[in-house]
Amino acid sequence: MQRLPLDNRWQPWQWRPLEIVEMDASSLPDQAAPRCLLSSDAETRWLFGGFEVELFRDEAEGYFLNVDSPQPCWFIMWRMEEHDGEADAIAVPKTVTLSYNEAARLMDGGERVEILPAPPHIVGMMQSFVDEYYRPEAKGKRRKPSFEGGAGVDAMARAEQDINRGG
Repeated sequence: MQRLPLDNRWQPWQWRPLEIVEMDASSLPDQAAPRCLLSSDAETRWLFGGFEVELFRDEAEGYFLNVDSPQPCWFIMWRMEEHDGEADAIAVPKTVTLSYNEAARLMDGGERVEILPAPPHIVGMMQSFVDEYYRPEAKGKRRKPSFEGGAGVDAMARAEQDINRGG
């Protein structure tokens, strides 16, 4: 996560995800603790580890929507939190996903979600998963609205006339 200064009296900083660093799962336990990589007046960078991104069959439509977009991406949900020893709150990523639908649900719930472009090998992996597991829902025929016709229409017309006549 990166913090940059803003020339704004109400909002002095802007936080944003800077990069997704892919790592071997075996090295994750050592890399999970948040680390400040750079801290200056011009910029602050934090590294947060321990995120596993897993694809699930019931999210196949969300991966399809991501792969089918002009720029497939990572979705990063983060929150501002106090951190040990820091004077100001920092932006802490909570979830990383590739599902468009999961990101939409998070945003509908009021969470802040940012995006970063997904690299070609991740897009290829998502595309293979979508090809294997995504089955679009069959579009059903639209039924024309049914009308009672005949006696039902006559009764409605008479009731309307009675209302209009005041009786």
